[in-house]
Amino acid sequence: MRVVVLSGGRSSEHEVSIRSGAAVAQGLAAAGHEVVPVRIERDGRWIRDGSELDLVPARGLLDADAVFPVLHGPFGEDGTVQGTLEILDVACVGADVLASAVCMDKLTFKRLLAFHGLPQTRFCAAGEQGWRDLVAGFGLPVWVKPSRLGSSVGISRVAELAELDGAVAAAGRHDPRVIVEADANGKEVECSVIGNDEPETSVPGEIVAHADWYHYEAKYSEGGMELVIPARVDEATGQRVRELAAQVFTLTGVTGLARCDFFVSEKDGVLVNELNTIPGFTETSVFGKLFEATGISYPELCDRLVQLAVERHRREREYRF
Repeated sequence: MRVVVLSGGRSSEHEVSIRSGAAVAQGLAAAGHEVVPVRIERDGRWIRDGSELDLVPARGLLDADAVFPVLHGPFGEDGTVQGTLEILDVACVGADVLASAVCMDKLTFKRLLAFHGLPQTRFCAAGEQGWRDLVAGFGLPVWVKPSRLGSSVGISRVAELAELDGAVAAAGRHDPRVIVEADANGKEVECSVIGNDEPETSVPGEIVAHADWYHYEAKYSEGGMELVIPARVDEATGQRVRELAAQVFTLTGVTGLARCDFFVSEKDGVLVNELNTIPGFTETSVFGKLFEATGISYPELCDRLVQLAVERHRREREYRF
């Protein structure tokens, strides 16, 4: 098939997206697809073959069987680009508008999990009624985060309540919606998922950060982290991770792909942290490595994701809203 690989974007994760997009393009080519790279610049311009695309007639300019958006963070992973592609009536790899938006907003995502009684750390929105009392009850440390950013951008670890306002202000410079979470003292375990109606999970892996916590530099600097596959948990816990990953994937309405992140401890068991609908996607990224350990090569993984996108697009076109 002819597949547009869309990378770059307007978020702070622009460079990471470029790397992910290049790897996906290679994987798709290795699987036998024709690849058309399109880059979204930091100022929002769409560039193909060195020329800017006019998005009004972009359906014809894209002229593809599917678009594979490898965009991380706002303006790419939050439903905005997914909506554009739906308007253009082209198959899009990954989650749709609603699922992308729900999973990008930590507050909305965690409230949905809370409604369904899934295990997670305690949390609240900074500024909501009684939020300071709630935070005081969490115990220290707590984590203050922008609600709609990824890659640990804008996150602060608060060890003293006197630091709370400064941390909220720092997160608020990135996003007016700020979440405060209780600390989860456990192993960081991640599980990859692919599928539409019947999600398929990978072997879980364990993140060992070579830093005090898994911040941006630890994620993307060479030697900043180690991925242990399989995760160093017992068989029952590993199975619980996979079951919860599939359950969260389905509950949020995600299709195509995602990486579900957990905290695992003897005290609290398995706690859901977040679901990333467009995780890091280089050949050495966690998402691909976990499926490689499960028996799915990187080119096969890229190919299957395109097939899933085309399948979902064909099915949804049967309905007329």
